[in-house]
Amino acid sequence: MQLRYSFRLDPTAGRREALARAFGCARVVFNDALRARETARAKGLPFPKVGDLSKLLITEAKKTIERAWFGEVSAVVLQQSLRDLDAAYRNFFDGLKGKRPRMGAPRFKSKRDNRQAVRFTANARWRITPGGDLSLPKTGDVRVKWSRALPSVPSTVTVIKDAAGRYFASFVVETGPAPLPDVKPVVGIDLGLGHFAVLSDGTKIDAPRFLRRAEKKLKKAQRALSRKAKGSNNRDKARVKVARAHARVADARREFHHQLSTRIIRENQAVAVEDLAVKGLARTRLAKSVHDAGWASFVAMLEYKAALYGRTFIRIGRFEPTSQVCCVYGMKDGPKPLHVRVWECQGCGAVLDRDINAAVKVARAAGLAVSACGARVRPGLVPAPRDEAGTHRDGRPTVAGIPAR
Repeated sequence: MQLRYSFRLDPTAGRREALARAFGCARVVFNDALRARETARAKGLPFPKVGDLSKLLITEAKKTIERAWFGEVSAVVLQQSLRDLDAAYRNFFDGLKGKRPRMGAPRFKSKRDNRQAVRFTANARWRITPGGDLSLPKTGDVRVKWSRALPSVPSTVTVIKDAAGRYFASFVVETGPAPLPDVKPVVGIDLGLGHFAVLSDGTKIDAPRFLRRAEKKLKKAQRALSRKAKGSNNRDKARVKVARAHARVADARREFHHQLSTRIIRENQAVAVEDLAVKGLARTRLAKSVHDAGWASFVAMLEYKAALYGRTFIRIGRFEPTSQVCCVYGMKDGPKPLHVRVWECQGCGAVLDRDINAAVKVARAAGLAVSACGARVRPGLVPAPRDEAGTHRDGRPTVAGIPAR
């Protein structure tokens, strides 16, 4: 299994200039290759292959005056830029063939893009120094803020500059499964907005609403940005402040997802979730709350951590009527509006919590044996059947409390 480990970088001014040159050269090679392929497509010619593009746009281009500055950066960075374009085209065509979700065609990159990245493979001869710095070819040593140890020798490293002006090193490492000791509990999870997650055992995790809590600061920073003149240095500084405010929200949300997903995986042998239509929900009036919850990233964390730690992860279909069927009696009484959070089963009279009942049904739809007791708020009053035997009075049997004749 391949995993990514990201660490914050603290480059000096000189290292930042060198990284900026690497970002710029990789961007120019990407755009040149994209232009060459689009020109060939317009003329009805087959796409030039990566090897031909490498020879024309890198090897031969270095000999020209216009592209002589390609020699100031590692050639591996330029080669990886061509491979990124090839992967973008492959994903685009696979989407048209239905092999993966559809995505747009590759587009030209701009030096004003908020995110810049370059990738170094093993043949670039990058290394981690004995002092813990990251040594990059034609860039130098960059200080890394290590927060944990790498489980194995990384194969590649990607240096990223985000919109907030922060630098990160993302290492790709190969690691095997690390199974945890087996446990008995299994759980179904119902994701929502009122509560971020409701478990089939009755546990409810409140939604942190990181974006909602930071809205005032974000609005203030955005208003300050809108007042700055376009193209000015003050506008660029204000843009960075807005990006940093959004980055703090994203970091807090990611940390919450990691902590919760790790806890659920450690405490349960099997986990079942519902396959939600996040893209559809993001087009409704609940769009901001849906994006703030970040269900997709949370479920992705559950999936890869289950594979890593030897747990079972199951997705059930999004059309499973989890909120319509009583988990105690099994009766389906139709859809309910969102404001109905507690409902009474017409078959058994049990008063059920909507979210816990849905979590139990998610687990059962996935084939997990969970108890329905957590879904019951209180048992309803169920009249005894007419043929049920009652107590005896004067030695005579009674039926439903009425002496038999």
